[in-house]
Amino acid sequence: MEQKILEKISLWDNQNLEASLREELENLKQDEKALYDAFYTDIAFGTGGLRGILGVGTNRMNIYVVAKTTQGFVNYMIEKYENIKEMGVVISYDCRKNSDVFSKVAANVIASNGIKVYIFDSLRSTPELSFAVRHYKAAGGIMITASHNPPIYNGYKVYDHEGCQLVPELADLCIAKVNAVENMFDLVEANYELAFNKNLANGMIKVLGRETDKEYIKLVNTVKVQDVKKDNIKLVYTPLHGTGTVFMKELLEQNGYNIIPVEEQMVPDGNFSTLKSPNPEEASAFEYAINLGKKENADILIATDPDADRMGIAAKNKEGEYVLLTGNQTGAILLDYLAKYKHTEKQRVVYNTIVTSNLAKAICERHGIELVQTLTGFKFIGEQAALIEGTDKEFFFGYEESYGYVIKDFVRDKDSFQATLLLCEVASFYKEQGKTLYDVLFDIFEEYGYYIEGVHNISLVGAEGSAKINQIMTHFQQNPLTTLAGKEIVTIEDYQDSIKLEHGVKKALTLPKSFVLKYIFEDGGWFVLRPSGTEPKLKIYVAIKGNTLEEANELIKNVKAEVLAIIDQI
Repeated sequence: MEQKILEKISLWDNQNLEASLREELENLKQDEKALYDAFYTDIAFGTGGLRGILGVGTNRMNIYVVAKTTQGFVNYMIEKYENIKEMGVVISYDCRKNSDVFSKVAANVIASNGIKVYIFDSLRSTPELSFAVRHYKAAGGIMITASHNPPIYNGYKVYDHEGCQLVPELADLCIAKVNAVENMFDLVEANYELAFNKNLANGMIKVLGRETDKEYIKLVNTVKVQDVKKDNIKLVYTPLHGTGTVFMKELLEQNGYNIIPVEEQMVPDGNFSTLKSPNPEEASAFEYAINLGKKENADILIATDPDADRMGIAAKNKEGEYVLLTGNQTGAILLDYLAKYKHTEKQRVVYNTIVTSNLAKAICERHGIELVQTLTGFKFIGEQAALIEGTDKEFFFGYEESYGYVIKDFVRDKDSFQATLLLCEVASFYKEQGKTLYDVLFDIFEEYGYYIEGVHNISLVGAEGSAKINQIMTHFQQNPLTTLAGKEIVTIEDYQDSIKLEHGVKKALTLPKSFVLKYIFEDGGWFVLRPSGTEPKLKIYVAIKGNTLEEANELIKNVKAEVLAIIDQI
């Protein structure tokens, strides 16, 4: 093991660590590979901030890493905002193990710098955190969550004064400040609960509750487009044990919808006891909802992830079976509805990412809507939304393939509350016409073409996995493809080197640098290679337009197979 890593281990070993972390460190000393993985690097910011396995070490999520990150974030904000002490910082957290602990440790660090803290009285969602930052005109925000990752993970997202996650150039400044913090152990009080209560008593920490919820809900209710029947549909809802438990059911019932909750999953649970994965992208997350839906003859099944920024749905097909819709498909249904029925005075602008379906472009062109594409990560959509404030353009809709949607940008991140409320309206509207959302999707396909997408994840964990991902990406960079699955590749976009190779001609890319490769076929279809910024995975995205559903699915299958065959040889 390298000397630098041994020194980090020794530093931790010589500290008066919290009891469970001390016990874990002693156990790791018997497993050199596991010890190495816990310390070989410092946990890094990805597309969703910090995200990692809970445990001891610099490559793990624990109270010391949280304290160091918070002090670095504070130092970054002190330089950026002259009146930060008055502006304050907002903190929220989800249902995960140690989320409440991490939020209190972070609050103590901020308060110790003489900066006031707003913290929610219990778990709250990521979109409400984004709203609260803007509502209280705070300098920034912290959300303790690992979103849809497995139970062994937790994470830490940071927000600017706009309620937007830090874009790369700002994140780099923040990371530099974090790295400059010398002794993380000095930042954590021996009794963090006692310190937190003292900060509450002296007014440095203010607790947020139902009043903030009401202000947020008031704005969520403004996403409604038109009056619909509402009582004509049955909706099954599950928060997957997460922050949607707080008031999603209440929100929908107040709007007149018949909501049937999955009671077993309405309980906050960081172990996600009833689930294989708390991820609405995966079919297993809908197991309980499908069973309840069949029993109640529900029209739509809705699931939100643990921090309630993402929403997944299942709709009935003609045979009465529930079919899970992809993020691209749900996004297309919402966009098509908004384009047809939501009218504005200003120029409408829709935002999505470079791995989102081309169907959005077709819908926008048909309705005279401007489409702006960004890199993967909702922070880039939030950044773009800020640029058109006060202009003759209006934020109309933003979404990405990974089940994130926002209709109004009082939230500068994904918002499942907005998306769910609008989806209920859309479902009710079309139910009156005798259509399910599955029918609506195929109406859109018939109008625009069969745009079908697929994502394949290759899990590569630890130091070896990270090295393998880099090896695969480098291979594709150095060995550019010209054809794949019998289709000619006409454009290669290398976002790391900011180069676009179009018909053999090099051009510059204007989006920020990112380790992403995009291959575009002559007919406009594409595939993308991107290391996940939130999980130890290499993601392969494929998007194809076919004349029929069968043709599109066959093309997807062939492209995936050939990409995987190349990867197997690397």
